[in-house]
Amino acid sequence: AVAFFMESLDITILNTAVPTIAQALGVMPLSMKAVLASYTLSLAVFIPISGWMADRFGTRKVFASAIGTFILGSMLCGISTNIHALVACRVLQGCGGAMMLPVGRIVIARTFAKSELIRAMSFVAIPGLIGPMLGPVAGGFIVDYFHWSLIFFVNIPIGLIGLFMAYRHLPNYHLDKSPPLDIKGLLMFSSSITL
Repeated sequence: AVAFFMESLDITILNTAVPTIAQALGVMPLSMKAVLASYTLSLAVFIPISGWMADRFGTRKVFASAIGTFILGSMLCGISTNIHALVACRVLQGCGGAMMLPVGRIVIARTFAKSELIRAMSFVAIPGLIGPMLGPVAGGFIVDYFHWSLIFFVNIPIGLIGLFMAYRHLPNYHLDKSPPLDIKGLLMFSSSITL
């Protein structure tokens, strides 16, 4: 639930800060579209591989690695000094985000009985719905009273809590013999979604 909140908050918190970040980096606000699109694009490209990775390496390892990657990407975004570095760090952040939601849902689907699945999914979805409501308000507050980089640094304590909870409570499901990765299909899908 913490990871879902963090990911949904991150998507919306940045939107209100776009003019401030553009001014700080010395670019036009329209150039910031690349910062927003790079995250969404990396989500779309890397989500399909998340199920295979969870089966191959285990849900706990992949989920914890995803949170760690997201935290690292957030930290690097916060210290970026130009738009090119910010776009690259948003791609890294998106790689982590792409693994969190699907792998979290895999864990829920494998942990709970079918009769309890809807209730469990609803419980986890609630924090994910709160994030988009808080994002614009928090983003506006941060850029008005603090430095814009705090928008990305907010993810670090939330992510560390999620990391601790994942290692402590998340079951580690994996297949003893996972099928090989469909590299051709992955490359075709990734290239087509990128185009």
